[in-house]
Amino acid sequence: MNLEEYFARTGYKGSVEKQDLETLTDIFQHHIRAVPFENLSIHCGEKITLELEHVYNKIVRRKRGGWCMENNQLLGWVLKCLGYDTSFLGAYVFNPHQNAYATIMTHLIVKVVIDGKAYIVDGGFGVSYQMWQPMELVSGKEQSQAPGVFRFTEKNAVWYLEKMRRKQYIPNQNFSNSDLLEKKECRKVYMFSLEPRTVEDFRFQCTYLQTSPDSLFTKKSICTLQTTDGFRALIGWTFTETTYNYKENMDLVEFVTLEDEEVEKMLKEKFSITLDKKLVPINVKGSYTI
Repeated sequence: MNLEEYFARTGYKGSVEKQDLETLTDIFQHHIRAVPFENLSIHCGEKITLELEHVYNKIVRRKRGGWCMENNQLLGWVLKCLGYDTSFLGAYVFNPHQNAYATIMTHLIVKVVIDGKAYIVDGGFGVSYQMWQPMELVSGKEQSQAPGVFRFTEKNAVWYLEKMRRKQYIPNQNFSNSDLLEKKECRKVYMFSLEPRTVEDFRFQCTYLQTSPDSLFTKKSICTLQTTDGFRALIGWTFTETTYNYKENMDLVEFVTLEDEEVEKMLKEKFSITLDKKLVPINVKGSYTI
């Protein structure tokens, strides 16, 4: 495992001399535009494990993606190797269909401290809720990014992340009422505390999320990747491409339904993913919005 190989994977060619916010942002953006947020292993007979060497081989050498526990663990390792002050935190993801936060801490995120200021770095959420820049850990401050306006609020030592999005223009009106579309303009994303966590704190969740029939990740095959102007997502057989700020205060969301034989071709062309085993796509309605 070495940093040069990781940077070759993400295409980052900048300096690593300074442990500043600008360098952190650049490294982070190269990661989210090269490494998909995906759970495809679950749907092609592979087991997801949290050993760092396995995560490294999967993402860097096999050119796959991963979910938060893989993406953010790898990012945390990279940043620590570069000398950044990093730690892991655990979050509870908001489920819009149940209008409630999860009762299990399933989301691993990274906290980075630079010159006494704390930032949240999260390269493992995907779709339109994927931040594009490290977010300053300040309560009530609106932080405008290309995907929309993000904001942390803190109450009784619990931190909440929410996102305000633009209006959406959907050219294919057959998808205007798709359950994949988020209807609210302001959406809760997750909540967390500042208690430091380790990867060991996520062992149970890693098994649960890939085996439980109640898990979002067993109900949907998901692959999403950020682009320079939006993101792509393949959920089951539905491919979407979103362009941020296509018109003033409006995002363009384009939908296509694929045939079985087109799914793996789309993964290769749009996400640079080639699977070792046969994928069985799935998309049970509900629980996931873009």
